Amino acid sequence: MQVLINSNQIETASVSFQEWVTAAVTNELERFDDFLTRVEVHVSDENAHKSGARDKRCQIEMRPRGHQPISVTNHDESLELAVNGAAEKARHALEHMMGKLDVRGTSPKMVEAPEDNEAAREKRDALLEEDFLTQEQQL
Repeated sequence: MQVLINSNQIETASVSFQEWVTAAVTNELERFDDFLTRVEVHVSDENAHKSGARDKRCQIEMRPRGHQPISVTNHDESLELAVNGAAEKARHALEHMMGKLDVRGTSPKMVEAPEDNEAAREKRDALLEEDFLTQEQQL
């Protein structure tokens, strides 16, 4: 899993800041490491240099293999609380998605490596044709 950090109006040049954000996000999402291709973290101070309640914002966009991106956002008083809260929301969103995949009978491994060869297509087409013919006979 690749973690990219972007910022708006917050100094992220320090290596320690980037390491801290990467560690916070990675610790929360390590269970999904094989399932995610990339995670983008966007941190910003919505009131610029003025102080304000819940003006620090952290948005985490996750790119699960074979699925649409998932995005979560958290606002809080400090950057630390915003990042930790967004990372927790991200974990919950991925757990929810994995639960849906389990209910549908689709394992994450199947999503990572879909069968897209000729034999699989022929088998799928044969099943569809069989279903069609069965419905035709019932009419």
